[in-house]
Amino acid sequence: MADSNLGTAPAGAPDPVDRLILDEAADLGGVDAPLAVVGDVTGALAVAAAERFDLDTIRTFHDALSEERASDEAVRASFRSLKAVRFGLEPALFDGVRLVLLRLPKSLAELDEIVRLAAAHAHPDVRIVAGGRIKHMSRGMNETLERSFDVVTASLGRQKSRVLHASVPRAELRGAPSVYPVVQSSEELGFAIASHGGAFAGPRLDLGTRELLATLRDLPADALPESGLAVDLGCGTGVLAVSLARLRPRLEVIASDRSWAAAASARETVRLAGVEDRVEVRREDAGSSIETETVDLVLLNPPFHDRHEVVEDMAHPLFEQAARMLKPGGAMLTVFNSGLAHRAALERIVGPSAQVARGAKFTVVLSRRRD
Repeated sequence: MADSNLGTAPAGAPDPVDRLILDEAADLGGVDAPLAVVGDVTGALAVAAAERFDLDTIRTFHDALSEERASDEAVRASFRSLKAVRFGLEPALFDGVRLVLLRLPKSLAELDEIVRLAAAHAHPDVRIVAGGRIKHMSRGMNETLERSFDVVTASLGRQKSRVLHASVPRAELRGAPSVYPVVQSSEELGFAIASHGGAFAGPRLDLGTRELLATLRDLPADALPESGLAVDLGCGTGVLAVSLARLRPRLEVIASDRSWAAAASARETVRLAGVEDRVEVRREDAGSSIETETVDLVLLNPPFHDRHEVVEDMAHPLFEQAARMLKPGGAMLTVFNSGLAHRAALERIVGPSAQVARGAKFTVVLSRRRD
């Protein structure tokens, strides 16, 4: 449900969090290029910052491809000649930067990766101006900033939003290599999981993936294809893709995810597992690069949270893309929270669907693409 008393920002217009970030940044005094904008979902913050501070170039980082596209549209629609230079979450994003405008991410690990990189590679006088909705902010965000910067303060609240300021990078972090991706060995899996801060579940095996893997191992050999092309759709850290490549070595596997953190994590997990010759990682929206009716098997552990809210039909676009890419008769294994009505949606969108496993929290359904 939308919050009251905030009004609705026109498409492409800064929202209350953006406006507070900009006002707090302006109070710091003159702003010199380069400036970095991180986590700007719509592109409105980057465009408004360029106009506010009279800049022609801004560095940006977006985790999701959808955010990159929205930012591109906002830049094209702006009334100035603005160049938004996109980076991954890498030292070059912050090299020499004196001001970082940041929309606070949900994940503290993602925030930690961002501010560690800024502390290590930005100008020694860099200021971080990080904003969010008060109801989504926690003391842990302050503590995360304090691990990378000596001075952390909070603004007054305005329109249910607040800003955290950070300055004076910790001396021991200056020029330090990143600790991300974090790598953790899993005895259960027999390989290591690599995870950037923004990747779901971090360097651990989440419960849904564990349920799907158990089903994958327990199904009769002829229930799923042994060869051909398989897709781990929304691959996260790449656990399913690597496991499938190890369990069924005649399959070629594509691991696909729209998130920069997920794709970068999956590439490292694949590399560490030594299956680079059979697993290809692609950063894309919902397997959009995969040709229609070319896939023999899809594995899917879909998201059901949009930041802080459960969204019942959030997985439906992924079901539709799976149906598009599967060959007639192709198989799809989906795991989901048992409280969601996904089996009926899979039956409608993909084809005949049967429950093959059900644990305390998760259900696994095997679907066949209808002819």
